[in-house]
Amino acid sequence: MDILETLKTLWNDSGFHSFLVDGGWKNLIMIAVSCVLLYLGIKKQFEPLLLVGIAFGCLLVNLSYFSPASADALYHLDLWDNFLDSEHPDYHSYGAILRNGGLLDILYIGVKAGVYPSLIFMGIGAMTDFGPLISNPKSLLLGAAAQMGVFLAFFGAVCLGFDGNAAASIGIIGGADGPTAIFLTSKLKPELLGPIAIAAYSYMALIPMIQPPIMRLLTTEKERKVKMEQSRMVSKTEKILFPIIVALFVILLLPSTAPLVGCLMLGNLWRECGVTERLSDTVQNGLMNIVTVFLGISVGATTVASRFLSLETIKIVGLGLTAFCFSTIGGLLVGKLMYKLTGGKVNPLIGSAGVSAVPMAARVAQSEGQKANPSNFLLMHAMGPNVAGVIGSAIAAGFLLAVFK
Repeated sequence: MDILETLKTLWNDSGFHSFLVDGGWKNLIMIAVSCVLLYLGIKKQFEPLLLVGIAFGCLLVNLSYFSPASADALYHLDLWDNFLDSEHPDYHSYGAILRNGGLLDILYIGVKAGVYPSLIFMGIGAMTDFGPLISNPKSLLLGAAAQMGVFLAFFGAVCLGFDGNAAASIGIIGGADGPTAIFLTSKLKPELLGPIAIAAYSYMALIPMIQPPIMRLLTTEKERKVKMEQSRMVSKTEKILFPIIVALFVILLLPSTAPLVGCLMLGNLWRECGVTERLSDTVQNGLMNIVTVFLGISVGATTVASRFLSLETIKIVGLGLTAFCFSTIGGLLVGKLMYKLTGGKVNPLIGSAGVSAVPMAARVAQSEGQKANPSNFLLMHAMGPNVAGVIGSAIAAGFLLAVFK
């Protein structure tokens, strides 16, 4: 009899029993979605460093739904729904999360507090050479123009019934900058973090498929064949002063950009100053890898079936693609304008690299340029708008955060 009771208890405590008795077909769909994302990350290599972690976080959080005891769940929506809202009767704080949360709740604190995206930006700064941007400051205009999709998608989201916070979070997908999208969404509309993060990283991975048709549509073969002159050499002093000056100007202009821009420029200063090689190496490698692990799993935790499987998610995916396409168009149009103003000395293709997916967007511009002219080498020229796009997306996020926070 004791054996039967033990077996019955084990069965009642299993996730299979919870599924059969309580239902959970939505969670099974999300488990299938996580497997598809794992396939895309592993087999197709779509942003694998983050997509694999996001997919497995999605798998874990939807499997934990079948735990009969909420205390065993890895992620608790109820602990986050009224987070830091002291006027709500069910007010929750970081202390409540640490006392009552599961593993993914605790890891998610780094997303909610903006720690992980900022540290990712520090790593990006340490890995990025701002030399092409410094040697050709006009690249800033291309990076700014490529933010057009952010604001077009924002207005599109408002027209589709999203509130300002949600529209701002959706629009930032157009910047093609995953950490920025996660940072802004976690501040303004955390319940949409799952679909927005997945859309942002999916489109970043699909840059080689999305951008070339737009580039060929908006530019002529003559424009694509243009060979650009070699950029001037940038001095060590300029590279050291650049992150300091940018941090001073941008953070004074928009204080809300301080976490992202500050970390980006600090990472770059460690890279360029010549006396902190050990720190630069740590940020580029060890720290970047650790934060990527935590960020991916934490974002995946937000893809709870009850929130993810909705009409809103379909709208977000569509608006995200629209934002991304129009960001590419904005950069190309300003690139064409520069081509006209300089008498054909600027190849408009480098404008497409104004989206901040470093260095993939620059490589796509290089590839399309070489298809038109095999002796064309646009990579370093495209890196200017590319890194300008990183700064531009951070500024756009800071502006939206200042307006809607």
